[in-house]
Amino acid sequence: MVLSAHTAVPQAVNLLDAGSLLSAFGALGIAVVLFAETGLLVGFFLPGDSLLFTAGLLCVPGGDRPVHLSLPQVLAFAVVGALLGAQVGYAIGRRGGRALLARSRGRKLHEGAERAEELLQRYGHAKAIVLARFVPVVRTVLNPLAGALNVPAGVFALWQIVGGLLWTVGLVLAGYALGSSVPDVDRYLLPIVALVVLVSLAPLAVEVIRRRKPRAPDGSAP
Repeated sequence: MVLSAHTAVPQAVNLLDAGSLLSAFGALGIAVVLFAETGLLVGFFLPGDSLLFTAGLLCVPGGDRPVHLSLPQVLAFAVVGALLGAQVGYAIGRRGGRALLARSRGRKLHEGAERAEELLQRYGHAKAIVLARFVPVVRTVLNPLAGALNVPAGVFALWQIVGGLLWTVGLVLAGYALGSSVPDVDRYLLPIVALVVLVSLAPLAVEVIRRRKPRAPDGSAP
């Protein structure tokens, strides 16, 4: 019976559901997901924001939760996964990130690449690398794109560490703070996670609306 229970777990895991991932793999799953989302182009669909926030909620003692996590352990795994993933993504970009993007047929991935390149041009390396951490899909493609565009390795390493710490630690502690201050927050877990996802997608929605606005004859936006 024990063997069948363990072998059934992988089949029940939903890669798009933060609660399912955390219940199945715990804090280690956070590192793996963040590494894939920030370091491998195939991980753009993974739920990084909701995973971090939900993990913070699940670190609060008490309550009837499917899994209880350790806050120091969650923070450690989250930081390692996010920082290591970004560096691997940058290295991939150095070795042919443009070619990999060109081969991909994913519309979201190409839109994210356009947005990432626009961030680099508009805000400069430092600010763009930090801001990209908070935008889904963009945080996946900016790292290899930075490598492909020959962003200096030292500049990239410094600011991806700053952005990675702000993103991971900030979202985990936000979830923990909410879970600590709101009684029986478990009842509202799904709506809260949905809200986090919507907020994280807001920059992409704003960008889509901005691009669809009619342009003046000279090509400038009204």
